[in-house]
Amino acid sequence: MTRTAALGTLAAVVGFLAFVEFTSGVLQGYYTPMLTDIARHLGIHDADVNWLEGAQLMLSALVVPAFAKLGDMIGHKRMLLISTALTAAAALVLPFTDSFVVFLVAWALMGFYVVWLPLEIALIWSRSRRMEGRSLITARAAGLLVAALEGGAIIGALVGGALIDVLPLTVVLLIPALLVVVCFFVILFGVKESPEPTGGTFDTVGLVLISLALICFTGGLGMLRLEGGLENPWSWGVVVLGLALIVPFVLWELRHADPLIDVRMFRSPALGPVFLTAGLFGVSVLGAQAPLSTFARTDPTVYGYGLGTTGFATSLIIGIYLIAMITGALLFPGIARRTAPRLTLMGASVLVGVGFLLFLPFHDTYLQLVTNMVIVGLGSGALVAALPAAAASAAPATQTGVATGLTNSVKTVGGAIASCIFGIALLQGVGGAVAEGTAGSLSGYFTVWIVCGVTALAAAALLVFVPKQAFTDRAAASEDEVVATP
Repeated sequence: MTRTAALGTLAAVVGFLAFVEFTSGVLQGYYTPMLTDIARHLGIHDADVNWLEGAQLMLSALVVPAFAKLGDMIGHKRMLLISTALTAAAALVLPFTDSFVVFLVAWALMGFYVVWLPLEIALIWSRSRRMEGRSLITARAAGLLVAALEGGAIIGALVGGALIDVLPLTVVLLIPALLVVVCFFVILFGVKESPEPTGGTFDTVGLVLISLALICFTGGLGMLRLEGGLENPWSWGVVVLGLALIVPFVLWELRHADPLIDVRMFRSPALGPVFLTAGLFGVSVLGAQAPLSTFARTDPTVYGYGLGTTGFATSLIIGIYLIAMITGALLFPGIARRTAPRLTLMGASVLVGVGFLLFLPFHDTYLQLVTNMVIVGLGSGALVAALPAAAASAAPATQTGVATGLTNSVKTVGGAIASCIFGIALLQGVGGAVAEGTAGSLSGYFTVWIVCGVTALAAAALLVFVPKQAFTDRAAASEDEVVATP
């Protein structure tokens, strides 16, 4: 196949995958302007919205390693179809329940969509295996997919924010569920399977061990958010147990011939910092979504802070933020080519950190909020596109799905931890005073912004230690040579 024909075939695949990411973006943006309305519908406190976020992140952390590994083994398209079917089924439950427990379970199961992007990046990487400039092609494709994702999130946020002001919640919640159903058939008929799946046997024991560890850890974090949870030794005990269960998992994976997660990748000088950066990035990109929405909608005439925006006005803030993310994602390949992928990642992390820290002095007006979010969005968009592409280029040839999936897994764990911390902070405040009414505490919002800013700057510092040639074709070629050596 000539280079032109090969690129044309790959472009067609990227086009269909872009629709998948557009749907993913709708799911990520659509619900955010109406979180306060959902909270009132379910009869819960604003701070309890973080339960929805935390539950979905916990499930995401569980399914991404398994689905990423299965994608490498039996085909990335096949796992895309399965995850899309599960997402659609869960999304169709949301419009027809007012039970917080049922809504929470369905919302968590809808989190299967998080595996789409890493599976897509792995599929593109595998299909471009024999193309010149493979790392750059994958980076460009990742930028286009993230642009489609954020475009979907913009449209989702604007449409969701507009509809929630004029239509019943049941009707509003049904629309994204139907879009996911359409997405399933787009994948079924439009996407070709990745070539040369690795095969092998699935590491069931490893999956059980890491699942128990994550369930205990995130479950313990959830217990900390309950009334009296911080003082309850059982809550802390479950968290520690979750961390302790990682030890037998690591020992098992080191001995297994075909592990679920090759934990040796965490020792890689290129991949290790990428995974840590993904975890720190997850704190802000996942953990801070709900607090930013509820802060904007908090009535300043009642609580003395917030903007008191409507659903649509809130969606405009989100839309501008997502436009900035698209810009950052599309700028990433060009800047990385002129400088280096490592330096671009560092700059993106600094932008996220600075943007969140600007909330501390500037949070009183609509313009201030938008300005801060534009800065955060530019850095976040670059990171969303760059991290899975960087992981794919630095991973062994047979572990691209696992590596890209791990960026999402570690990111969701970071988001789950942040969701717990932010939920506690918003409910009780830094000084321990319980927030009045249904709004979060102002000191809790300060905690959110400080944690997001500091963790992003810490991620930039970590990337200083990544080798200068990481995430380039030269590094990828060296990695392939190592893998091919008996």
